[in-house]
Amino acid sequence: MPKYLTIASYTAEGTRGLLKEGGTARRAAVTKLLGALGGKVESFHYAFGEGDVYVISEAPDNVSVAAVSLAVNAAGGVSARTVVLLTPEEIDAAVKKTVDYRAPGR
Repeated sequence: MPKYLTIASYTAEGTRGLLKEGGTARRAAVTKLLGALGGKVESFHYAFGEGDVYVISEAPDNVSVAAVSLAVNAAGGVSARTVVLLTPEEIDAAVKKTVDYRAPGR
């Protein structure tokens, strides 16, 4: 199953909700959300810095992850972006593909 890294940042409203509900409640909500689409949370961490939350998850496909992303961002309280993660084996397959590309101006 494909893996994804989601980085989320709380708005002021989202931070107030986090203070009220706690961190484990948010992890449970994300776990439930992904589980309903056939996915699962592999890890869920809070952090200092640019992002407040880092989630590594698995989902059946990009469409399911897009649905989650749209729902989360539309609900407000948090701004999230998701990165598709590739395995080393997928990179091995990618480097074996021939791609006809020319850099601009060359």
